[in-house]
Amino acid sequence: MLVNQRRSLIASAALLGGAVTVGALLAVPATRGWVQSVDDAVREFAVQVRTGPATAVALALSLIGSAWVTWPVRALIGLLLAARSRWLQLTAFALSVLTSEVCIGGLKALYDRPRPPGSLIETSGASFPSGHAIAATVTGFWIVIALVAPTPARWRWAAWAVAFAFVMAMSRVYLSAHWLSDVVAGAFLGAGIAF
Repeated sequence: MLVNQRRSLIASAALLGGAVTVGALLAVPATRGWVQSVDDAVREFAVQVRTGPATAVALALSLIGSAWVTWPVRALIGLLLAARSRWLQLTAFALSVLTSEVCIGGLKALYDRPRPPGSLIETSGASFPSGHAIAATVTGFWIVIALVAPTPARWRWAAWAVAFAFVMAMSRVYLSAHWLSDVVAGAFLGAGIAF
């Protein structure tokens, strides 16, 4: 990650392409119904498999992915990069965060997609894309960049970051805070921006 610039750009383009594809499928009336049917089926399954412990974990993840936690973690990442005089990476980090936040607000306003019914948490704003999925992906990526040296071991830590972003995204579906397509697009967008 960020060591091989060509590979990072190819990965970024593929991930952003995935986000654009999901967004296009939702925007085009001919495919919107198909996407919604998949979203409905996944939501129904998530409601059926709810348990007390799983709900507690999902609620904890909702707090971890909130602005109350994400922004202080991002500030620490920025301070760590600055303290180590990693100015290029600090600039890339700041641009990743700024771009992701602009995309969250802009795309939510553009799509204005209603949230799923019966959310277990209080939500606000439109559903598409998932801000939690985007923020978890961008922040997790940059935690790895800031804390792990660019060695082969970094890929193991990157795998943990991917796993965290996946679990965060799925917790949003579990809580009926987002549709599956919201979190898939959010994860693709966050990863594409971070790369």
